[in-house]
Amino acid sequence: MTRVWPLFVCALLAHGFEIHPRAREAGVVTGTLPTGPLNAITDVAGVKVGHSTVIRGDTIRTGVTAILPHSGNLFREKVPGAVFVGNGFGKLMGSTQVEELGEIETPILLTSTLNVPRVADALLDYMLALPGNEQARSINPLVAETNDGFLNDIRGRHAGRGEVFAAIGSAATGPVAEGCVGAGTGTVAFGWKGGIGTSSRVSGKYTVGVLVQTNYGGDLMIAGVPVERELRKSGESSKDGSVIVVVATDAPVDARNLKRMAARAMLGLGRTGAAGSNGSGDYAIAFSVVRQPPALAANDAMSGLFLAVVEATEEAVNNSLFKAVTTESNGHRVEAVPVERVLELLKARGALRAPEGMGALRR
Repeated sequence: MTRVWPLFVCALLAHGFEIHPRAREAGVVTGTLPTGPLNAITDVAGVKVGHSTVIRGDTIRTGVTAILPHSGNLFREKVPGAVFVGNGFGKLMGSTQVEELGEIETPILLTSTLNVPRVADALLDYMLALPGNEQARSINPLVAETNDGFLNDIRGRHAGRGEVFAAIGSAATGPVAEGCVGAGTGTVAFGWKGGIGTSSRVSGKYTVGVLVQTNYGGDLMIAGVPVERELRKSGESSKDGSVIVVVATDAPVDARNLKRMAARAMLGLGRTGAAGSNGSGDYAIAFSVVRQPPALAANDAMSGLFLAVVEATEEAVNNSLFKAVTTESNGHRVEAVPVERVLELLKARGALRAPEGMGALRR
């Protein structure tokens, strides 16, 4: 089969087009399981995602991303949940109660490191104001972060109540915005511009969706090809940083098996070349939208779900990189990963397939 995608890319670049395909649209197909219709965390029925992106002047690039397991009152209709810590250099607010009780009772919010207390406080405002919560005296806000201080005036703590309410209020099912949006506006991954990415997999009759906030480092690998070694000189890539992985499923699993699923997100990060360095806060948050199943999935049924997490995590990271754009802020410039060069490297290794659509191309 003739590989037309690299030639198509070159023709578009020559005519002034900016290429921001998702990885699969560019022919970078990883894993063996099928994706959901949207190839996004919102393929899990009822899950919503919203962003609030903060771009001001030449120093502020930050935001908030909200993941809602369902549209109801999460405090009254909690979902099974779990947190897995790959490396605990981070500020994941609310994790100890999730670990103890196996439940998530608020939207999951992602933001910048020093914004966590402000975002959590605003999330409490949102939850306390919901009808039915008038007598609530204890709510566990779940807020995760990565440090966007290279491209953002992080000390200014520019995300708060307005951004939290905007992210939750804009949350919707359907396609998910990726790249430099929401909590991914100022992030850096492998020394390239990182951001928000998402993907999904179908395993049997169940769907697993993943959303990532990439701000970590290592030796970037895409589709098993060590592209970083060809893109940069030795020693130039970043090893530190953090990454948050949110895993959703419609499988009837309890908190114990959700934690096992969350742990497999680290294997997906490993496929991308993650270093797991001392300064990297690597966390996975998993939940099921099935609240009171008549029966739970057996342990023997978990392997397919584990694989789904691994594959969706890897592809979500790829999407976060492919959809990001070169960003200059706070006295620094971070280039977007050179997609056309990556495709050339993958083609040379036989790792590029025919593209699955051109919907992400834009001028």
